[in-house]
Amino acid sequence: MSNFEHANFPRASFMRRFGAIIYDALIAAAVYMVAGALGFAIIAIMASSGVINPGEAELASYISQHPNLHSSYQAWILLWVVGFYVWFWSRGGQTLGMRAWRLKVQHPNGQCISLPRAITRVFASLLGLGNLFILLSKDKLALQDTICQTEVVVLSQEANQLKNWQGV
Repeated sequence: MSNFEHANFPRASFMRRFGAIIYDALIAAAVYMVAGALGFAIIAIMASSGVINPGEAELASYISQHPNLHSSYQAWILLWVVGFYVWFWSRGGQTLGMRAWRLKVQHPNGQCISLPRAITRVFASLLGLGNLFILLSKDKLALQDTICQTEVVVLSQEANQLKNWQGV
C-alpha cells in the first residue's frame, strides 16, 4: 500500500482523538517520570563528584531553590516528553495511543510529517486543547492540524497493521 492510499482515509472525530490522547497521556506521564529520574540521577552524580555543592540541603530542595538548575531540569524533562510525540509522529505518524485507536497524523497527501512540522505540531496542540477546535470545524481539523497543514485520519485495520510506511 503506498503513502498516497493513506490520503483516502476519513479524518478522525474528536472522541476518537480523545481516546488516543488519554492513552498517550499515560505513556507521556511514564516518559516524564523516567526523564525526571534520569535527570535527578545526573544531578546526584554531579553532586557526589563535586561539580555542584548542595551543602546540607536535600538534593530535591537544592534543585528547586536554584533557578538555573531547576530550569535545566524542567527543560530536560520537557525535551523527553516532546521527543516522545515528535519521534512517533515523524517516524510513521502514530504514537502508541494513536496506533491503538487506528489513527495516523499525516500530510493531506498521505505522507508522514517532517521533524520540524512534528515539533511545531506539539506546541500548536496546546497540551491537547487544540483538539477542541474539531468541535467547531466541519472539516474535523484541530488547531495543530490547521497551523501545521496536517490531518489525523482513521486507518482501516489492515492499514493499521502496516509498519514503517516510508521505510523508516
